[in-house]
Amino acid sequence: MIYPKIPLAQTVIQLCKAKHIKHIIISPGSRNAPLTIGFSNDSYFNCYSIVDERCAAFFAMGIAQKTKEPTAVVCTSGSALLNYYPAVAEAYYSDIPLVVLSADRPKHLIGIGDGQTINQKNVFKNHILYSANLKLDLDEKAKTEEELPIFKNLENKLETLLGLKESIQTFNNQEINKAINISITNKGPVHINIPFDEPLYNTVDTLDANLVVIEPEPVILNIDDSDITKCAELWNRAKRKLVLIGVNDPEDIDESYLNTLAKDDSVLVFTETTSNISNASFFPSIDKIIAPFTDDDFKRLQPEIILTFGGLIVSKKIKAFLRTYKAKQHWHVDLKKANDTFFSLNKFFKTSPNYFLSKLFSVTKPVKSDYKVYFDNIKTYREARHNAYLETLEYSDLKAFNSILKAIPNNTNLQLSNSSTVRYAQLFNLNSTLNVYCNRGTSGIDGSTSTAIGFALASPKQTTLITGDISFFYDSNALWNNYIPKNFRVILINNSGGGIFRILPGDKNTEAFDTFFETKHSLNAKHLCNMYGVNYLKAENILDLEKNLESFYNDDIGPKLLEVFTPRTLNDTLLINYFKFLK
Repeated sequence: MIYPKIPLAQTVIQLCKAKHIKHIIISPGSRNAPLTIGFSNDSYFNCYSIVDERCAAFFAMGIAQKTKEPTAVVCTSGSALLNYYPAVAEAYYSDIPLVVLSADRPKHLIGIGDGQTINQKNVFKNHILYSANLKLDLDEKAKTEEELPIFKNLENKLETLLGLKESIQTFNNQEINKAINISITNKGPVHINIPFDEPLYNTVDTLDANLVVIEPEPVILNIDDSDITKCAELWNRAKRKLVLIGVNDPEDIDESYLNTLAKDDSVLVFTETTSNISNASFFPSIDKIIAPFTDDDFKRLQPEIILTFGGLIVSKKIKAFLRTYKAKQHWHVDLKKANDTFFSLNKFFKTSPNYFLSKLFSVTKPVKSDYKVYFDNIKTYREARHNAYLETLEYSDLKAFNSILKAIPNNTNLQLSNSSTVRYAQLFNLNSTLNVYCNRGTSGIDGSTSTAIGFALASPKQTTLITGDISFFYDSNALWNNYIPKNFRVILINNSGGGIFRILPGDKNTEAFDTFFETKHSLNAKHLCNMYGVNYLKAENILDLEKNLESFYNDDIGPKLLEVFTPRTLNDTLLINYFKFLK
């Protein structure tokens, strides 16, 4: 087998292998050549070449989102590393294990005006679980003293004099192990910065690095019994309890515990589209239910206890409600962190939802209450109004989503882009067999397509991305990708601008609004699809849309994109009227 000659590169690669990191996304460069040589010549790794580092990082994040295991991205030195930042931030807030491996210049070449050189140390410090800044290998035989710059020569002599060469290898071993272990156990991004000196392309056929593998600490699930006892006393007395589930992986919460919640008349379970939770007794489509509420309705809904699971919440309306009509108790359950989203957090249980519920339900009982019955009636009424409005609705975003969501095949993955797309999806009761994902960590539009493609690659199931036009064109380099599965599907809602801004307060239909807020445009995706080999379809009315959807998923001749054009200046009015009609 071919290995890079540089021991530090060997150490990084072999420890990635020991930690079972199989997927390596590499962006071309020279300074990262030792890593590229090592990864690409080892059949253990699945290596992918993606030129655009921003797309590469989101692609890697999509793989990790599906596999729940660390995925590595590899880049050269300089600004290449900075292009990872949007995906690093998303992984940080979405608890996705992403390992950033950045090649760097030696210390003596930093800050002197050398090419492709920036200060890479701790560059992600506000959005990273751990930053490992490795030390340069010292090799007296690599160059003569006359060839070495004076400062490097002195440093080399000092290291040799103090016998620190072995300690440098030990330090690097420990830092690499620590970084990857943190990514595994804490589920998030880590950064390993790796200085390489020239020559970069030399290879050997045997390993020289002295490798030490340190296993990650096991995750311990534990709750103080006294905490559970106190919570149980409050739970058993409360007649209005609201369980709210945000971003959540499919099947993360055991169905038996969900059924227990469903049978308790004092409990309302509000679920978001991204919660991947389905039960006939629960309350999906939160905005559809509470948007028309009056002050009296909100007072009646106001819970005594809020119990939250999962990640970030999409619905602005539920956040506004719970911040205004605060509960006396808010408990959050998560293995990692708790956000005080409603400014009322009392207790954080650092454990899994299943472990917490098993403990809670062992000492609690259902409580008699009219809480759920009352709001069940409202849910039924809202659903009838929703269906009545859609029957007579003109062709628009909302009408298109109704057809699109019904057409997605059972047991497939649905990726949603941010802004309008995920919010429209929240208004519908989705097919319960779908697994739904969205980059809600930072809620940015910048990497939705790249993430969806990475996810699709890692999943044996059909994956569909629904995206808006601004999000899609912003991330159009995502299609510059040789690994798009044949069954990957994109539905692009093109309303000629950032339609969500037309719904928000502000003056509309002015030149300034059209240019700087809505970003009105006349772009379409046809030529992009032709360039990247993606099969292209379009729909400009409801008949076109439903006809195309009939065959959209039928074959695997290659990835397909269906561009759905909707009326830019009508969508916002019809959506505002929808919420009025619900009441």
